Amino acid sequence: MSNLKDKFKKETIQNLQKVLGIKNPMEVPRLEKIVVNMGVKDALVDSKNVEKASLILAQITGQKPKVTIAKKAISGFKLRAGDKVGLMVTFRGKRMYDFFEKLASIVMPRLRDFHGVKKESFDGYGNYTLGFTESTVFPEIDPGKVDQTIARQGLEITIVTSAKDNKEGFELLKALGMPFTKQ
Repeated sequence: MSNLKDKFKKETIQNLQKVLGIKNPMEVPRLEKIVVNMGVKDALVDSKNVEKASLILAQITGQKPKVTIAKKAISGFKLRAGDKVGLMVTFRGKRMYDFFEKLASIVMPRLRDFHGVKKESFDGYGNYTLGFTESTVFPEIDPGKVDQTIARQGLEITIVTSAKDNKEGFELLKALGMPFTKQ
């Protein structure tokens, strides 16, 4: 079992009950899933770019990414319905807690000029989305060994919670160790 998951069950649930004023421990918000999403630049020009990006995302996440396809045709982007445009990985359970712990304690402190993540990135329902401009901030990626055009590719991480609103989502992520900015 994950250290973070154990800590959540033993300590964090009781702390969140007090902070949020919740009587029933089953009502305490929890992490439901984490989705890592990467749009692949120049996927239409060269189909090998999707494969290269897939290898990078597999190194970061530890599991094989799912290829996402375009639902609609957009003539301005020369995009047809059914074209491969991105990659995604969904975490649940133990892997979700392990990835969250790695994200909060290893990846974010490695960022240059990092002062914490913004509190405003919640969606109104307690879910949090975080973007990275490049994938080289992850310790699994060796900048010397990967294709730089693909490594400079951005990725987006969405943390889905069972929280009812942003306040509950913020308290949950703060209790789990997400480094928010101090205002």
